[in-house]
Amino acid sequence: MLRSVLFLLMVCLSSAPALATETLRVLAWPGYADRDLVRVFEIRHDVTVEVTFIGDDDELWQRASANDGANFDVMAVNTAELRRYLDKSLLQPVRVKNIPNTRNQLPRFRELHAVPGLQHKGEPYGIPFTYGAMGLIYNRQLVKQTPTSMNALWDPRWKGKVLAYSGSSHNFSFTALTMGVKNPFQLTHNQFVEVVHRLSRLRDNAQLFYSRPEEVVDSFRNKEVALVFANYGEQQVQLLRRAGADVGYVIPKEGALAWLDVWTVLRGARDRNLAEAWINHMLSSGVSGALTERQGFANTLTSMSGPGHDKDKLVWLEPVEDVTKRAQLWERIMSVAPRPPR
Repeated sequence: MLRSVLFLLMVCLSSAPALATETLRVLAWPGYADRDLVRVFEIRHDVTVEVTFIGDDDELWQRASANDGANFDVMAVNTAELRRYLDKSLLQPVRVKNIPNTRNQLPRFRELHAVPGLQHKGEPYGIPFTYGAMGLIYNRQLVKQTPTSMNALWDPRWKGKVLAYSGSSHNFSFTALTMGVKNPFQLTHNQFVEVVHRLSRLRDNAQLFYSRPEEVVDSFRNKEVALVFANYGEQQVQLLRRAGADVGYVIPKEGALAWLDVWTVLRGARDRNLAEAWINHMLSSGVSGALTERQGFANTLTSMSGPGHDKDKLVWLEPVEDVTKRAQLWERIMSVAPRPPR
């Protein structure tokens, strides 16, 4: 009898699943969570980290808003997009006391009340991580004279040699900026009509509308590329130069859109403390320093210089008038026969 009981006990134990390690689900942009840096966090907290990389704000919204925000724990998002998540109650406040590394940030990033869009009803919903400008990359082997304006992307000389970004919202804003629109984030009906026509012409001039920075590197290797609308800014410059491309980078005379990405905690986070520990890890000198060294991105711990840090020429992203309208019109533009907006 005793042998039978022991046998059954052994069978049950052998068939029982091993104790599951807690998993942190992260939604991030390329270059934000390199595997070796993630591994340090996993070992320190005895957890598994699943990182899902996204290519544009539309994809980020689709993934983060699905299932009422329950599919991920923590994500990186730019401040201009933050409002739509707050409006849908998809986020929860970030408890700064649980993120001691914020004390090492530059004052302009540490003082959260001074960063537009971060606070809601007196509570912070994001912690600044990195920022960058969407400048213009040019191939010095093809473009002999340094371009001064984003209008170069429409130049018929470069037809089929232009790379543009696939994000709907940014494309409307940067195109409006090239047209001299005072507020490219709040377009009128007539301005929408003009921007749609202009983006249609960009579509015809472009070789590719990319989502991820690696796609641009592949295009330089396999095809002739003259100009790139650099949504990822200096990260793309660094990637291209490491691949052997002879490229220059400028902030055009009309200015360049600039973004500030923050880490925020989803409403459906399974472990809020762990999500905040991740944010603290991202703000460590090792991780933030690696972000700059490896990717070319600015971090919030050290001051930066260069073309993408000229404050007078940066147009910081703001919430737009109608995200859905922009996305729908962008899909229409990319169709064979785009129609003007209604």
